[in-house]
Amino acid sequence: MLDLFQNVLVIAPHPDDEVLGCGGTIKRLTDSGVRVSVLVASRGKKTLYPEEKIINVRNQALNAHRMLGVRETFFFDYPAPELDLVSISELSSSISALVIKEKPDAVFLPHHGDIHHDHKAIFNAGLVASRPVNDCSVKFVFSYEVLSETEWAPPFGANVFIPQLFVNITSEFSSKIEAMKCYESQIRNFPNPRSEKSLEALANYRGSTVGVEYAEAFMIIRIIQ
Repeated sequence: MLDLFQNVLVIAPHPDDEVLGCGGTIKRLTDSGVRVSVLVASRGKKTLYPEEKIINVRNQALNAHRMLGVRETFFFDYPAPELDLVSISELSSSISALVIKEKPDAVFLPHHGDIHHDHKAIFNAGLVASRPVNDCSVKFVFSYEVLSETEWAPPFGANVFIPQLFVNITSEFSSKIEAMKCYESQIRNFPNPRSEKSLEALANYRGSTVGVEYAEAFMIIRIIQ
């Protein structure tokens, strides 16, 4: 399926979500000549995060994206962890403007069932911005899982991550790990889920599901062909 993509937009609520959920897939796409852009939707609430820290994390994001071959990175300035307090209309309008400008054919969003309200808000806003109306360029919409967000959601049916698309990232897994290491302020020691060992465990598990060493898994939200 990846060979159907020409221009991909990965939307992350916070810096590092894109690497945790899609890092190997991003690398596989860019290595095959696909144009991949990343939108990081938030900057951190000013009363919680000093400007110096915000700039540092954004530089880490740019370094990680450079390693993965990302063509362009966009940063919005919405406050984290309070994206759920921003109107869906405002969020979706901002994302829609970027979709119109960049014309992606595939969009990757965080899982709607994640425990973090910011993830739910970005999923909803991104889905609105990707609606198949007014000659929208988006033909493929997927959602990705994020360690420490997806697996911690309450165990109710509507929250469960049920993957239908598995991407073999065996050749790209080392690049995903190196990209995550760029986020020095975010990576943690095991058994924290944002650790190298946890990333490998999830990739091994998803890979074993489909008979490969490492994989990333996605839910299919929409395909138009």
